[in-house]
Amino acid sequence: MAEGRGSAAFAGWAVVLLALLLHLHCEVAEAATTYTVGGAGGWTFNVASWPKGKRFKAGDTLVFNYNSGIHNVVAVDRGGYANCKTSPADAKVYKTGKDQIKLVK
Repeated sequence: MAEGRGSAAFAGWAVVLLALLLHLHCEVAEAATTYTVGGAGGWTFNVASWPKGKRFKAGDTLVFNYNSGIHNVVAVDRGGYANCKTSPADAKVYKTGKDQIKLVK
């Protein structure tokens, strides 16, 4: 009788584990989204409200459309953004006017 209960408990855990794995697989399989920063008009000044309501995740792509003759895009960390400063040694600068940046985290 004890053997039967152990088998049932193992089967129960196996089902729980399978359900968890399927759930995680579905989350991983969720398609990445491509966002044009600023919307259809592209990146301009006064687009501070553009990200509101959006949930960005790793794998998503941000597309920056802008006039490359007068602008560029520089990747900064939170401190660089808050202080409007970059560290030239490690700053990644994009200059094409149609930059696509894939989010890694």
